[in-house]
Amino acid sequence: MRVVVLGAGGIGGTIGARLHQSGYDVALVARGPHGEAIRERGLTFVTPEERVTLPIPAYAHPREVDWADDDVVIVAAKSQDTESAARDLAAAAGPVPVVSAQNGVASERTLLRWFERVHGMCVMMPTAHLEPGVVVAHSVAATGILDLGSYPAGTDDVDEALAAALRDSRFESDARPDVMRWKYRKLLNNLGNAVQALCGTGAGWRETGPAWELLVAEAERVFAAAGIDPVTEAEDDERRADHLRLGEVDGQPREGGSTWQSLARGGGIETDFLNGEIALLGRLHGVPTPANARIQALMRRAAVRGAGPGTMTPTDLIAALATP
Repeated sequence: MRVVVLGAGGIGGTIGARLHQSGYDVALVARGPHGEAIRERGLTFVTPEERVTLPIPAYAHPREVDWADDDVVIVAAKSQDTESAARDLAAAAGPVPVVSAQNGVASERTLLRWFERVHGMCVMMPTAHLEPGVVVAHSVAATGILDLGSYPAGTDDVDEALAAALRDSRFESDARPDVMRWKYRKLLNNLGNAVQALCGTGAGWRETGPAWELLVAEAERVFAAAGIDPVTEAEDDERRADHLRLGEVDGQPREGGSTWQSLARGGGIETDFLNGEIALLGRLHGVPTPANARIQALMRRAAVRGAGPGTMTPTDLIAALATP
């Protein structure tokens, strides 16, 4: 089995790096300055324990890959790029098994339009990607928790084989037939990504907690109306246990999550597939979601302006979200 990682940022780059270090056959597909840097110098992988540059084969586009029958693709592009990635991949690779290692719950359904064997992966992994050619993994215990399963439900040989390879490579990974229930729980957790991006990492829970609570309360009402049953918070806490422990990385402080990093890089944001997913479900099921819709719009404006993270005070954000 060769693992081809499509999107080699913080998540995809870390998965590719750890599998490569464990002796697995890996290829990366990465575009732009990041991809150019990897092809010129290798992927620089930084953890609390090491800084290494890995000679992983890297390509600018799926059509450049010499595809084989035993390839498995991990899609780690941002959710807003899933459709274009799927079109490129289907044209180049044919009917490969595809694993969505992405936030939100929409990418699996999108991928299913082009691929028969689609899998979801619930990613819990503190990483960063702010510099071309460099990815940082911050956990000193397991590098991440990467449970996966077939979409919409079940498991198969791909799930079992990939989970075993990931366990060999310093990840916690189980094949789960109900992986989407875990991804819906993670979606609830990710609704606050936009809060952190807009208010900055200096604002603590005491200041921003009311904003998070407004967003999650709307989502829980939407889930109830839609018949969506995520795993409980207690189940999620038990799975995380003490597997993820942040360590210091010289010169690479753990600043913010993926949405914060996207604003900091001036790149595209996936809020439309996080808070926007709640707004969509609310409209489909007749449940008002004004707070999630408003923060989606605020993030869109911040991205268009290139404002970077930390442009709103918690007080102003809460007022904006709570306005009838």
